[in-house]
Amino acid sequence: MNTLSQTLYRRMAALMIGICLVIVTALGATPAAAQQAYGLRAGDSLRIEVLEDPSLNRSVLIAPDGRISFPQAGTLRVSGRTVDAVQSDLISRLAPSFAAPPTVFVSLEKLAERIVRPVAPAPEVTDPVISVYVVGEANKLGKIDVAPGTTVLQMFAMMGGFTPFAATKRVQLRRTDATGAQQLYTLNYPAIEAGQANSGQSTLADGDVIVVPQRRLFE
Repeated sequence: MNTLSQTLYRRMAALMIGICLVIVTALGATPAAAQQAYGLRAGDSLRIEVLEDPSLNRSVLIAPDGRISFPQAGTLRVSGRTVDAVQSDLISRLAPSFAAPPTVFVSLEKLAERIVRPVAPAPEVTDPVISVYVVGEANKLGKIDVAPGTTVLQMFAMMGGFTPFAATKRVQLRRTDATGAQQLYTLNYPAIEAGQANSGQSTLADGDVIVVPQRRLFE
């Protein structure tokens, strides 16, 4: 191989190595950096894991009001905050329940669905539905589409009941009225189940949020 050929070979090899380094760096650094800077929003799903107590590990959905509920930490606002900020907040809130500050990992599990409206949507004949959001200590969380006229008691069945951590006597129904004001109703599930309260026959509205809080220590 003559001197000119060797020089061209070295230059091509150096160029290929440089390209590979750029690709590897971009693939390795971009997702983490993007997640750290991302401001969370309603509809996103988070994966939360506590190293010292795996029974707390779960996926949580950010409700339309920008909040999440987590056992032993209560309800906290996360909309607009970063994953790292939420992780630090959870460590602080969970610390009193452990001998030492726990090891908490928070990651963005799923982004909220982006609704893209077509310029000229074709008419569709579908059964009408309303969307109800369930957060907290229920066995089925997230957005649940139900038929108009669905009652609170029927919704309890659709969300699969409650976890052992649930404070079933003070389930919350949050509703935003036409003026934008939020209304809050407290639902006592044991009383509804026993036929002692008629709030179970109340019908749900589109956008309603059912929050099942965590029960207190001696509740």
